[in-house]
Amino acid sequence: RDDDDINDVTSMAGVNLHEESARIMATNSDLVGTQMQSCKDEPFLAAVPLHKRILETAKKLGITDVPAEVVTFISHATQNRLRTVIEKVTVITQHRMESYKDDEWYEQATDVRAQLKFFEQLERLEKQRKDEQEREILLKAAKSRSRQEDPEQARLKQKAKEMQQQELAQMRQRDANLTALAAIGPRKKRKLDTPGLLSIGGEGLGVSGGSQAGLGTASPRQYPRQKITRVNLRDFIFYMEQEREMSHSLLLYRALLK
Repeated sequence: RDDDDINDVTSMAGVNLHEESARIMATNSDLVGTQMQSCKDEPFLAAVPLHKRILETAKKLGITDVPAEVVTFISHATQNRLRTVIEKVTVITQHRMESYKDDEWYEQATDVRAQLKFFEQLERLEKQRKDEQEREILLKAAKSRSRQEDPEQARLKQKAKEMQQQELAQMRQRDANLTALAAIGPRKKRKLDTPGLLSIGGEGLGVSGGSQAGLGTASPRQYPRQKITRVNLRDFIFYMEQEREMSHSLLLYRALLK
């Protein structure tokens, strides 16, 4: 009577129990009849050396026996700690590598590179001006024909003579380089888009037409490049400075000395 009542209710609602059962079996067919069980607990670190190291530390505190569960727990704690450190350092590295030049919500306030180039140009111009002044002094000393010459005048004349010889050697070297380049002729550019040449990772890989019959011209195939995050020592130092437990540690002091 209970089954009849259920059938009456489902038929009134327009539901077919046989179709619904078949649909559930088809949807979750891979889960029906399967048995789930917990997998084996694999420690992150080698158990024997870790147990030996823990015993050496425990003996100093008066502990003679350390069960295997403690070794497993410390191994998992080390794995979790290492994962946390790597995640945080990776985030720091990604923030360091971010560029806001093309972001419309940011505008450039200062350009240190342009300022350094400007100062370098000023130093170059100042050095050039001093060299010109020194050159004029040396040329005046070389053209002077005074009968009584002091040792300073003689030294200036000798320096002017050496400067003229150096300039003449530089001019000869420049003329020799231009002559050699004119004899060699214009450099030919390397053709990279030749038929049968497949470029992979910036290196050319030749494909012969005889062995690859019917392929025709090989089209360049592009492979997606995997983005690599490179973490350096500066990122680790920044991470240790932000951590409360490591901000005053000996490890941070040693890292700053490197």
